[in-house]
Amino acid sequence: MILDERNEFADATALNTGAAGDYVIGDVIDLGVARDIGNGADLDFVVQVDTTATSGGSATLAISLATDDNASLSSPTKVVTSPAIAVASLTAGTTIFRVKVPAGTYERYLGIVQTTGTAAFTAGKINAFLTSDTANWRAYNDAI
Repeated sequence: MILDERNEFADATALNTGAAGDYVIGDVIDLGVARDIGNGADLDFVVQVDTTATSGGSATLAISLATDDNASLSSPTKVVTSPAIAVASLTAGTTIFRVKVPAGTYERYLGIVQTTGTAAFTAGKINAFLTSDTANWRAYNDAI
């Protein structure tokens, strides 16, 4: 998979350890102006677990690709959101979300929003990025 540093939101970025709620984490991409980034060649939004997540309770995590007219993403519009994922499933090396970026006009800034449910996280790191070269190859048992 080919990654462009300028299309990364999170590179081993720690999850927010606050109580249940929404948190903007990682880097923000400045598109320069509002534009349609989902039209044309396929572009994937991918989220992977870098370091296994932990919680003192039964935390859940959802990650959203969000857009806003300001770099702080103070009033973000969530474009796509992963399902809520239990802390037990957030193990290192796992791809937890991969989706095609939907066509449509995006505001100037793109970022990610962490939605913590039920309980706070005590640790964990993620990678999140846009790529046009998602690795989908898998090995399967020989069917002979």
